Amino acid sequence: MTSSADSNALGSYLRARREVARPEAAEVPDQGNRRVPGLRREEVAFLAGVSSDYYVRLEQGRDRHPSDQVLLAIARALQLDDDATAYLLQLARPDRRRRRARRPEKVGDGIRTLIDSWPLTPAYVHGRYMDILAANRLATALSPFLAPGRNAILDAFTEPEMREQHRDWDDMTARIVPYLRSVAGPDVDDPRLAELVGQLSLRSDRFRVLWARHDVRHKSTGVSLLRHPQAGELELRYEKLLVPATDMQTLVTYYAEPGSESEERLRLLAGLSAADPAPAGRKNAPARTLAA
Repeated sequence: MTSSADSNALGSYLRARREVARPEAAEVPDQGNRRVPGLRREEVAFLAGVSSDYYVRLEQGRDRHPSDQVLLAIARALQLDDDATAYLLQLARPDRRRRRARRPEKVGDGIRTLIDSWPLTPAYVHGRYMDILAANRLATALSPFLAPGRNAILDAFTEPEMREQHRDWDDMTARIVPYLRSVAGPDVDDPRLAELVGQLSLRSDRFRVLWARHDVRHKSTGVSLLRHPQAGELELRYEKLLVPATDMQTLVTYYAEPGSESEERLRLLAGLSAADPAPAGRKNAPARTLAA
């Protein structure tokens, strides 16, 4: 079920997080009769200090007005981190205002000039739904899937070449799904999000499993392990920065540790891309949108 098809988003989220919560972390004793992983409803209710009947009503969507105090107690019982707790609070307080049609996402000239001035720093900008909106030369040399017109999460799960490029493909895909939830937000009626999730659910078993977990995490820094056909294996750190005064546009940069072998290989790639008008790696990659 996609997010827009779920009329009980809060209940679905509570149920999904309850099923992946670790009983041992909550110090719930194991009586040897636990048939499914995660916590039982009555255990969550006990840990949160609410009645079992009330918690059941929340999961079933029969009570949709819990207080912040109750939600924070449930978040602690479910072992939610700060990102997941904020998402839970947003689900319980949906914005009922009429949705305005979103304007086409456009990157400002200043950001484009900035990233184009970085000869040794691959950088690109993606929008709320992870559409690539702008990229500098070194980013498209690093991966043709970072070209404007592509969609980062759609490519991650549906393009076979992504498995070759990302040595950490399993970890990368496990990060990108919670990240999509964090940047897209809890608007369960968003048609663009529903379209994207629908396409991915039809085409990728792994995406369906990860999406069903309802993980939410805005991971803004980390390490990517890449494999480039000319530059070889690279270990690059990434940083994600929200672009001010935009609708969740994010600037993503990659860099290598100074003096590392990856920095030498990144310099090699920069030299190759400067000498070749087409991106190094795979040339003429077609644009990829949701309609693909």
